[in-house]
Amino acid sequence: MTLKDAHRPAVERTSLLATERGDTEGTRDSPTAANAVDVDGTARNGARPPRPRLASAVMFVRELGQSVSFYRDLLAMDVRVRDHTAALLVSPDGFQLYLRSMGPGAQHPLGHVGIQYLTWTADGEEDLRRCARLLARSGHVTSQTVDGTTVVEGRGPDGVPVVVAYPGPDQAPRHEIPPRIYEW
Repeated sequence: MTLKDAHRPAVERTSLLATERGDTEGTRDSPTAANAVDVDGTARNGARPPRPRLASAVMFVRELGQSVSFYRDLLAMDVRVRDHTAALLVSPDGFQLYLRSMGPGAQHPLGHVGIQYLTWTADGEEDLRRCARLLARSGHVTSQTVDGTTVVEGRGPDGVPVVVAYPGPDQAPRHEIPPRIYEW
């Protein structure tokens, strides 16, 4: 086994070691082989391999009440928990957005290391128009369609970019890095 192989998942290492020894008998039939993933990341059994998925985001905000109202309305989320400095908003599909008040002087400098913004996916064209109307309340809103995907961008209550797109990557997979990524 090489150092490069040492960083591969245990299931893959087992399969690779057996293959390197020339012992491929039973490799695909072993309990771990059912979830085995080839070196290129494809599942051997034709199913998509297990993977983590984004479940939550934490956003620091200046004024909690204003941000809760904005994101609740824009993203159609329910407020599940709220205290004097933080709130938990949850979408119908279970995604969680934690908002934490950092006070009126808090800054979010763009161009620094870390997540700059999230892109949300609208349920449809009408939902995208609804999001554009809500974003327009906070000032300047842009809309751009590239390769069949419409992206609406505005600013949240704290000046943080808020981006909503339709269709989402599950309906229209992206094959290029959008130019806006390089604009920061």
